[in-house]
Amino acid sequence: MAGHTPTTLEPSTVDLRRAREQSATSTRARIRWWLWLLVLAALGGGYWLFKNSGKQPTAAVEPAARPAAPAVPVVAAPARQGDMPVYLTGLGSVTAFNTVTVKSRVDGQLINVAFQEGQFVRAGDLLGEIDPRPFQVQLTQAQGQLARDMAQLKDARRNLERYRELVAKQFIAKQQFDDQAALVSQYEGAVKVDQGAIDSAKLQLTYCRITAPINGRVGLRLVDMGNIVHASDQNGLVVITQVQPIAVLFTIPEDNLPPVLQKLGAGERLAVEAYDRAGRTKVATGELLTVDNQIDQSTGTSRLKAVFPNQDYALFPNQFVNARLLLDVRKGAVIVPGVAVQRGPQGTFVYVVKADQTVEVRQVTLGPTEGNNAAVEAGLTPGELVVTDGVDKLRAGSTVRAATPDAAAPGRGPAA
Repeated sequence: MAGHTPTTLEPSTVDLRRAREQSATSTRARIRWWLWLLVLAALGGGYWLFKNSGKQPTAAVEPAARPAAPAVPVVAAPARQGDMPVYLTGLGSVTAFNTVTVKSRVDGQLINVAFQEGQFVRAGDLLGEIDPRPFQVQLTQAQGQLARDMAQLKDARRNLERYRELVAKQFIAKQQFDDQAALVSQYEGAVKVDQGAIDSAKLQLTYCRITAPINGRVGLRLVDMGNIVHASDQNGLVVITQVQPIAVLFTIPEDNLPPVLQKLGAGERLAVEAYDRAGRTKVATGELLTVDNQIDQSTGTSRLKAVFPNQDYALFPNQFVNARLLLDVRKGAVIVPGVAVQRGPQGTFVYVVKADQTVEVRQVTLGPTEGNNAAVEAGLTPGELVVTDGVDKLRAGSTVRAATPDAAAPGRGPAA
């Protein structure tokens, strides 16, 4: 049309949005492309390193060798061959071989105490005296009664002889003769009763002297002089304990009883050692006397009795001791210090020091133990070194620097 001016069209909003989306899509595509290139390059480089790693020299791949571990200092002792005693131990107490409570056998006043408390006495020694005068009076009366009855008996016997002659001539009745014979028998009985009374009075006089019935040591005086004592008193005058010899009662588990009975049945004399309460000092040595005839069900133990000469009075009644019964002696056993024996899940073992100064774990079978030593029944030979100190730092094959017990503890003697 003439005179018409052309109109300019503005881009719409839809077109602008479409253009922006196309630009973003193009940008993301370029980023994904570069990421894939980086991933492929990384995979290729890793494959190349992996394939060429075996061709490099060992020195270039492996780190520098570590320095050798230092030797572990330990203390080692050789296994030796010798005799190993087999002991059965038990808790025990010392018991007097005989205990007597001395009592008065008559009633009366105690007029003399003839012993010192704690004194050692012998059987028959005078301990005390009861006032004898009442019994002397009884003796005098019995003797007088005996004299009177003896005179009557003598007269009755004479009359009996006369009556025997008269009855034979029938001058008297037989009844009169029989009565006289019965009278003689009565007097004879009375004389015997009188003699018994005399003997009883003499015996009472003997009992007035209280003497020691056994050899032993007297205890504390229970009755003082001047008191009236009775035969029925419960406490008595004094207690005497026989301490030479002396006995020890101790217990062992019932499982250990059969070998002991076997030894006793064969007539063997088993030695018993008594140690102090701490179990370190040997007090005395004796021998087993017998075994009790029953087992204590509450404890599962059996009581044994041993006898000790006790010449030095080292054992005292009611003293607590640790008893050790020597049951047997293993000849030629392999003996090692007890501290060398270790225990693990597989059982008992020791660390054996070999010639190249390395250690080997050796399983062993243990036998009896005595003090600080243990017998090895299998797994070890005499002369082999076993580690006794420093085992907590060891492993199988560890290198050690072994020292003897003398060198490890200078001035203290060999280690146990």
